[in-house]
Amino acid sequence: MTWGDPAAIPRFNPARLAYGLVGGIDDQPEALETSVEAGAGLIDTAAVYGNGESERRVGELARGKGVLIATKFPSRFIAGATRLPADLHASLARLQRATVDLYQVHFPSFRSIPRTMALMADAVRAGKVRAVGVSNFSAQQMRLAHRVLADQGIRLASNQVQYSLLHRRPEVDGVLDACRELRVTLIAYMPLASGALTGKYVASRPSGAMRSRMAQFRSSALPALRPVLDLLASIGMRHGKTQGQVALRWLMERGALPIPGARNREQAAHNAGALSFSLSGDEVAALDAASQAWRT
Repeated sequence: MTWGDPAAIPRFNPARLAYGLVGGIDDQPEALETSVEAGAGLIDTAAVYGNGESERRVGELARGKGVLIATKFPSRFIAGATRLPADLHASLARLQRATVDLYQVHFPSFRSIPRTMALMADAVRAGKVRAVGVSNFSAQQMRLAHRVLADQGIRLASNQVQYSLLHRRPEVDGVLDACRELRVTLIAYMPLASGALTGKYVASRPSGAMRSRMAQFRSSALPALRPVLDLLASIGMRHGKTQGQVALRWLMERGALPIPGARNREQAAHNAGALSFSLSGDEVAALDAASQAWRT
């Protein structure tokens, strides 16, 4: 969310306020190259990230590389469905591509879901979009989008929602079940709970005014967080992995596709470490039990 030229990203952009800026412009190509070399070949961005700066930077860095790019409509937080063709055209220009691999509706509006999906279908038929996804959709909203697309002979590919050991709401609000039933991929954003599942913020809160106020970083959350981190560490020792890598692998074992952020080569290599091992059924069940307090 914070990739791009730091000088061009608006000061009050939500992602910048929450996470700060990347360490340096040179960190971004290293993060991408490390990810691709390790087999992590999907880059997720959005038109609203940095007012298009993230898309522009992703387009520059991904040029000539065999990666899949996912981005999102709309380009502003309040926009009608009719903006989709123009926003898609602008995103493709910034990404320097003729086609986007996965085009997602960033947030839902019941009144415009049928119209938006119809325009998505038009974009697929025009060859500008390969797959259609949604983001932050409830189970009911997702079913509506799926039905409208199916009527046009197009499948709904994904629903991107917040999901982690510290945010298990998709398991109880019907989203995970609906994804499994409809064969829609659940893409998990904030899979490390903004870094809380790495264990590095137990003693202190992270920087960033917005992130430091998140529920998982409050002192009152520590009693519930500690057993999860301890178990992640214990399981990690058996596999030679970190707490964060085990947390990412747990999502994969649950059938989700995690999309952790990477500021630099080190973080990209760490994230990719989740691809090289598996958890046993007992380990998954133990993590389920330890994080039960975070299920609602």
